Amino acid sequence: MTANTDRRVTADLPAEEATREELVERALALQPLLRAHAARADEQRVIPAEVVEALSEAGIFRLLTPRRFGGYETDLRTLTEVSETLGEADGATAWTAMIISVTNWLASLFSDEAQEDVFGVDPDARVTGVAAPTGVGCRVPGGWSISGKWAYNSGAPHATWAAVGALLQDEEGAVVDQALVLIPAAELMIEDTWHTAGMRGTASNTLIGRDIFVPEHRVLSVPAASQGVYSRSFRKDEPLYSSMFGSMLLLCLTGPLLGLGTAALNTVTSAALEKPLSFTVHGRQADSVGVQMQLAEAALRLRTARLHVYDAVDQVDREGGSLEYVTRTQVRAQAGYAAQNVIEAISTLLNVHGAGAFADASPLQRIWRDANVAARHAGLVPAVGFEAYGKSLLGITEPVTLMV
Repeated sequence: MTANTDRRVTADLPAEEATREELVERALALQPLLRAHAARADEQRVIPAEVVEALSEAGIFRLLTPRRFGGYETDLRTLTEVSETLGEADGATAWTAMIISVTNWLASLFSDEAQEDVFGVDPDARVTGVAAPTGVGCRVPGGWSISGKWAYNSGAPHATWAAVGALLQDEEGAVVDQALVLIPAAELMIEDTWHTAGMRGTASNTLIGRDIFVPEHRVLSVPAASQGVYSRSFRKDEPLYSSMFGSMLLLCLTGPLLGLGTAALNTVTSAALEKPLSFTVHGRQADSVGVQMQLAEAALRLRTARLHVYDAVDQVDREGGSLEYVTRTQVRAQAGYAAQNVIEAISTLLNVHGAGAFADASPLQRIWRDANVAARHAGLVPAVGFEAYGKSLLGITEPVTLMV
C-alpha cells in the first residue's frame, strides 16, 4: 500500500459542482464496465485497476469528502443512490466504492490537522478502515504507539489511508478509551485472508501494523463519536459532518444490497418471459400463476427494503446531529430488517429461476453469494438492531452497542 505524499494543496480548494441526479447518472454510465469486469473481480478477488480508475474519474470516492478539499460533500441519500446503482452491475465494486466514500466521511470527523494530513496532501485520498478495536495503543510522547491486526478491510489494495480501531491503554495497561486512529496505508501490511464465498472482489483482507506512531491529532474517541462529539472544528456550513456516527456507518451498507436485489429481479423477470417451467405444461415461466405470485412477493420485499432504507436515510440527512437515540436505534433496526428482506427476495427469485441460477455463467449465483455475505456484516445483524430498538421503545436505557 502506498500513499501519495508528493503534493500539498491549499484548503478551500474549489470543488466541482454536481447534483445528485448527475452523480447517479455517472454511476449508471459505469454499469457496462462493472458488468464486463464483475466475473474477473470475483475470480481474482480484487476490483480491476481500470474499474477503480473509472470510479475515481467519475468522482465516486469524493462523494462525502469536504468541498474545501475538492470533494462533493453530498449526503447519505446520494451515497445510497449511487451505491445502489453500482450494485445493480456488481455488488463487490459497489461495496468497495461505498466503503471508501463513507470512510472518507469518517476521516473528516477527525481534527482539522488530521484532515489536512489526509486530504490536504491528496484531494483524491482513499480511506478504508475497520472500526472493531482489534489494535492496542500505548501512550508515547506526542501520541500513541499502535499495534494490531484488522480484519475485513474492504478496498485495502486501493487505499492511501486507513482508519482502524484500537483500545488505548495507560502506563499501567488499563484501557482509557476506544478509538479510531488514522494511519497512512504505506505504514501497514496486508495479509491475504479474504477467501470467501461472496463479495470476493472487495479484497477485504487483514491489515497489520506494529509499533506505528500515531500523533494525538489523528485519534478519534469512539464513545464520544457515538454521541456525536467529534474532534473536528464545528463549521456551520458543513452540516454533513454533524451527522450521527453510527447511523451513517450502518445505513451506507444497504445501498449495494438494494442494487443486488434489483439485479436479481430484473434478471429473473426477463428470463421468465422465455424460459420454460420444466416438468409442467407451461412453455414459459411467465405463464405460471405460482411464478407470478413469487415474483410479486419478491418485488414487494425489495420495495419494503427500499422504503425502510430511504425513510431512514432521509431522516438521518434531515436531522443530522440532532437525531434522538430512540430514532437511531430505529434506524439500526431498519437497516438490518431491510437487508433481510433483500436476501429473502433474492432467495425467492432463485427458486423461481431454478438450478440454472447456480451455473458459473449465470450472474445470479454471484448476486446470491454477494448479497448473502454483505447482509451478514456485523452492522446489519437484525437481532442487535431489534434488541436496541425494542429496549428504546420500552424506555430501557441499557446500551446494546455503540454503533447506533
